[in-house]
Amino acid sequence: MDQLRALKYFISVVETGSFTKAAEKFSVPASSLSRRIADLEKGLGATLLKRTTRVVTLTEIGERYYQQVSSIVQSLEITDESVRTYQSTPMGVLNISSTVGFGEQILLPLLDEFSERYPQITLNVTLSDELTTLAYDQVDIAIRGGYAPDEHVVAIKLMDNRFIAVASPDYLEQQGMPTNALSLRHYQGLYFKTPTGPLPWLCEIQGQWQDISAPAHLITNNTDWLIQKALQGKGILMLPRWALVDKLEAGELVELTLEPAITVTQNPNLGLFLLYQKQRYRVPKLKAAIDFLVARIKTIEESQDKNLANTIYHIE
Repeated sequence: MDQLRALKYFISVVETGSFTKAAEKFSVPASSLSRRIADLEKGLGATLLKRTTRVVTLTEIGERYYQQVSSIVQSLEITDESVRTYQSTPMGVLNISSTVGFGEQILLPLLDEFSERYPQITLNVTLSDELTTLAYDQVDIAIRGGYAPDEHVVAIKLMDNRFIAVASPDYLEQQGMPTNALSLRHYQGLYFKTPTGPLPWLCEIQGQWQDISAPAHLITNNTDWLIQKALQGKGILMLPRWALVDKLEAGELVELTLEPAITVTQNPNLGLFLLYQKQRYRVPKLKAAIDFLVARIKTIEESQDKNLANTIYHIE
């Protein structure tokens, strides 16, 4: 019996919850895969899986066995790939997942440049605001906004992701400049929608957090549409500064400076993070992509900060 193959079959059944799905992944009959796992259980003298007509679940000893062998098999696969590509030209399929807004505005143009530099790497890019698990979703690199995750991955902060409030000069001329954070309730809001719902407008007053969100004119996860509505004078918008920098530099949108300061979260440490599994950094295609993206995005952020520092707005 090929024990390594049986272990891979077993791990896949656990992670997909199905013999059929696991068999499809390896392009083998479900009956053949099931026999391999049965032989594995026979050799161990233990039942690893509880099988019913609806679901497949782990036994207690199966849970312990899975935790131990999954990391071993993953390490073997990474080691094999590293050996095969050691001191070679970066090549192969690189799986990248990124948030939609950052992906469309910053990542994709950089990946065009990356592909010219590393033509033997095939990019498989997914833009989604859903959370990603690197190992389970077979993602090499993930770019996510929020906080550094508490999991066994390396998280490199690419740039600040603090949200700012902006509006068009025409809208502010018509409606008047907000006098303070609480006065925002009398304006219209353009809201970015996350997988858990629209991001609220929050501020801290005398040690208490308050929701000071304005009535909604539009709620969507389409950043470009939100910005277009703000440019058309349809309301006040909150997005990360990096998503608005071009419009701020051109004077098409104006940043609102209010007291107390407004935000979309009570946690002040928002950032955009590049995530990867530590042991995979030595794989040439990952190392090339990580080093390239970190360096180029740092350059972009420094350029944006410099340009904004030289921009002065004046609203009557």
